[in-house]
Amino acid sequence: MIQRMDGDQKIKRTVEEKYAAIARGERTECCSTTSAPSEKLYNVATMAQGYSSAERAALPEGADLGLGCGDPTADADLRPGQTVLDLGSGAGVDCFLAARRVGADGHVIGVDMTDAMLARARANAARGGFTNVEFRRGEIEALPVESASVDRIISNCVINLAPDKARVFAEAYRVLKPGGSITVSDIVSIGSIPDSARSDLEAWAGCTVGALEKQAYLDLVRAAGFSEVAVIKQVEYEYGRTADYALASLTVRAVK
Repeated sequence: MIQRMDGDQKIKRTVEEKYAAIARGERTECCSTTSAPSEKLYNVATMAQGYSSAERAALPEGADLGLGCGDPTADADLRPGQTVLDLGSGAGVDCFLAARRVGADGHVIGVDMTDAMLARARANAARGGFTNVEFRRGEIEALPVESASVDRIISNCVINLAPDKARVFAEAYRVLKPGGSITVSDIVSIGSIPDSARSDLEAWAGCTVGALEKQAYLDLVRAAGFSEVAVIKQVEYEYGRTADYALASLTVRAVK
């Protein structure tokens, strides 16, 4: 097992390097394990998103890099005039979908730690004419967002990449207004991933071994202070399945 402090930084560096390469077009896959071809995982994750053809057609070219595992905007109860925060916004796909739902009087903030992704997202926003979207550099464990300032939080297949998930949910709780909600699509495990597998940094960056067991994930959401924690969707995958665990895409909604 990686030592905690040094290991956290190694994980973040590996994740940042991988997603910067994807943003620059040097890599195309998001998911990889030692037990299945990365192309297969990438295709499965893309199909799991569930974006409609109309939503895809309205996006700037290059905004959807196929990095998600759900469509949190569809279940986030987004309304005109709201302020929405996207944790790990990537090239901006979910920010742009949210921006259309909150309208000109609403505001969408995307936070990402990868400079290359931020540059691509900002270019996409300009290309698509999204004046109600902004992108900020930062880590989701230490959000560059004021406390009690957002109505809704969304995130798509990102929190599993964070070493300190409890801190992510604590930060989400901090920045939400009372009565606000978080809707997250993420990868979890059904059964426990052994510690021996978690030292594989490439697999961690590939949305696999960083995944928490499903109940542990939900417990973290509740421990951060959230109530009405509900699983909206669950899709279990065949790829990466072992005798001990399987991976699944989970969409969870909770209220502050």
